[in-house]
Amino acid sequence: MGGIIFLVVMLIIILIIAFNTIKIVKQSEVYIIERLGKFHKIADAGLTIIIPFFDHVRSVVSLKQQTMDIPPQGVITKDNVTITIDTVVFYKITDPAKAVYEIQSLKKGIEYLAITTIRDIVGKMDLDETFSSRDAINDKLRVILDEATDQWGCKIDRVEIKDITPPADIRDAMEKQMNAERNKRALILQAEGERQSAITLAEGKKEAAILEAEADKEAKIRRATGEAEAIKKVAEAKAAEVEMVYKAMMKANPDEKLVQLKSLEALKEVANGDANKVFIPFDATSALGSLGAIKEVMKDDKKSKKE
Repeated sequence: MGGIIFLVVMLIIILIIAFNTIKIVKQSEVYIIERLGKFHKIADAGLTIIIPFFDHVRSVVSLKQQTMDIPPQGVITKDNVTITIDTVVFYKITDPAKAVYEIQSLKKGIEYLAITTIRDIVGKMDLDETFSSRDAINDKLRVILDEATDQWGCKIDRVEIKDITPPADIRDAMEKQMNAERNKRALILQAEGERQSAITLAEGKKEAAILEAEADKEAKIRRATGEAEAIKKVAEAKAAEVEMVYKAMMKANPDEKLVQLKSLEALKEVANGDANKVFIPFDATSALGSLGAIKEVMKDDKKSKKE
């Protein structure tokens, strides 16, 4: 009976020693191992053996990227407006030993440093500038925090301002200003649209008047051309008719009086036409000259008889 109790006690002692000796480190974690109160080594992921009663695990450090919300802070801007800024910091531990031994609390150190840096950066800006310069504020915060936390074995990957909240009266004034700007832009756009519409309408009327004038001009030109062409064709037809009669008379060998009479008849027909120009053969004009001479002779004969 006593032997069984001894075996049980030894088994418990062995289990306790094994539990304190064998350590299994998870992925993305490291153990800070101290030996007799002094830093000994960093145990990476996997199986790690330590000496019981001499070595112990000081801290378990995560190598994952971590996030930390900075409590909303009241900050006074350059133009004396108190705003509340809510920030989040993304960081990763690059040297676990420094993160454990160089600062008592890494998270508290990052938080306090972020608060003082935010107040320093935003305190140099106007209210409007803080809203329009979020990216610049984020970059400045990241650079300053990264330089300050490097001695703590920490790297600041990103800093993001989640929200900037001005006082209620400032928000009301900003909303009124935004509404006024929107109304102003709407009125400007409406006036510009009306102006463009009037210009387009005037240009349309101008082009229509020009096209109408050009069409009227073209119509008059075509009408005048048609009338001239018609007159020309009528004149040519009459001239052809006179020439045909003249040629027929010449072929018949008429005497001079007959030629003169026929020429007069033809000229009478031509004169009754619509043409402005009359084409008279050369021989016909000779006949007309003879008629004029005969007329003068007859006048002289009548005078002599009266005497």
